[in-house]
Amino acid sequence: MSHPLHELIPALQELGHPRIAVVGDYMLDRYLWGDAGRVSPEAPVPVVHAHREEDRLGGAGNVVANLIGLGAKVACFGALGDDGSATLMLDALQELGAETHGMERCDDRPTIQKIRVMARNQQMLRVDREECRVLSESAEAKLLKSLCATEWDAVVLSDYGKGTLSESFTKAILQEAQRRKVPSLVDPKHRDFKRYAGATLVTPNRLEAEAAAGCSLGDLEKLAVECEKLRAAADLNALLITLGAEGMFLMAKNEEPLHLPTAARQVYDVTGAGDTVIATLAIALGHGYDFELAVRLANASAGLAVAKVGTTAVGREELLHMLRASTPEGKILSANDTAALQGALSAFRLEGRRIVFTNGCFDILHAGHVRYLRAARGLGDVLVLGLNSDASVRRLKGKERPFNGVEDRAEVLAGLECVDLVIEFEQDTPEELIQSVQPDILVKGADWRGKGVAGAEFVERHGGEVQFIDLLEGRSTTGLADRIRNR
Repeated sequence: MSHPLHELIPALQELGHPRIAVVGDYMLDRYLWGDAGRVSPEAPVPVVHAHREEDRLGGAGNVVANLIGLGAKVACFGALGDDGSATLMLDALQELGAETHGMERCDDRPTIQKIRVMARNQQMLRVDREECRVLSESAEAKLLKSLCATEWDAVVLSDYGKGTLSESFTKAILQEAQRRKVPSLVDPKHRDFKRYAGATLVTPNRLEAEAAAGCSLGDLEKLAVECEKLRAAADLNALLITLGAEGMFLMAKNEEPLHLPTAARQVYDVTGAGDTVIATLAIALGHGYDFELAVRLANASAGLAVAKVGTTAVGREELLHMLRASTPEGKILSANDTAALQGALSAFRLEGRRIVFTNGCFDILHAGHVRYLRAARGLGDVLVLGLNSDASVRRLKGKERPFNGVEDRAEVLAGLECVDLVIEFEQDTPEELIQSVQPDILVKGADWRGKGVAGAEFVERHGGEVQFIDLLEGRSTTGLADRIRNR
């Protein structure tokens, strides 16, 4: 079953702000960013010259970050060590706006850390600091008491197999969710799914599902058979298997199986994508949406998550922009719509994409334009196109121009795959728009070399660059119009 992504826009706009409890293994992900330009003389390993460190919420913490980014209210329940990393974790959760009264600090374990050494967006090494042990009876009892005393519309069990979610604790949480008649969602790490009996939805990846099934899941037909066996044997309401590049597969009780192809535009890193999926499912089911709509939203969120490096949350505005941009109409903005423009640009930057900017009238689109725009897009990852308004074109080209109104010109340009965003502006030059966009690369035709390009000084002053592209000879809107008249 295939649905256009833009059909999800009303569902996302109407999504409320349910209260979600997140129970599980909280981790601190530390990233050491640098460059690897040589091999160590001490051993055959690369030397990474680190220039930046960054701490991010990992594990259940990344689920929390995604939930809050999507608009949920979140209460956290888990165990941390009695150390500095725990303080960093709690500060980060509270800064997001999450409630942390359900977080226990224990002196019998360190706060889990995963330290990743990164060079040019590639992971070179990972160091884990953890002690996987079951919580003491007293710590588990405190967590359960706190959880039962808190109001929530859905609960997420983020099970990374680190000891927080024992079988008895898991059972107690799921029973409490059933008593409240609210959704319970589990990201599993154990092979025996029966320990999650009664859960509303369990979300293994392919490898985890195959380990639980004890066999390869194979093609979609076998996948459906084995998924139903797993679901029924474990007494789950639904089972959602994430299939990486193949998308997602949902098997719900008394419903036909649903397979959704991936919504990913490009894949940089799958780290934390499962957290994004379960967070989106939780807020959608907590709001009252059915399985199919919740899974379609989660599939779209996952497409954004894998386009980023490391554990990174997906926000509601970011997802909304992606859904809008799935149609040509959704690519078109006005320079006056500051919120929408900055939301779109923020989405691009969160994905680590280099923004290219160019501008023009593009009155009658021809081969010269198309080749120019493709070349401009090839200089970066995103092409933002400034389009002169009708009044601006008249001032620049004369009273008989434009031949095509700005709405028609924008729609044609937005239909090009190489164009990611079309922004109408009223001024004679795009100087103000360039300052709003702050592109990494400003592009003009080679005929502008040495003539003083609007916005060039601003772009270069902010660390960007200006590039010139040779034009296709013999192609121009004026020449095309003259040939039409002569005929």
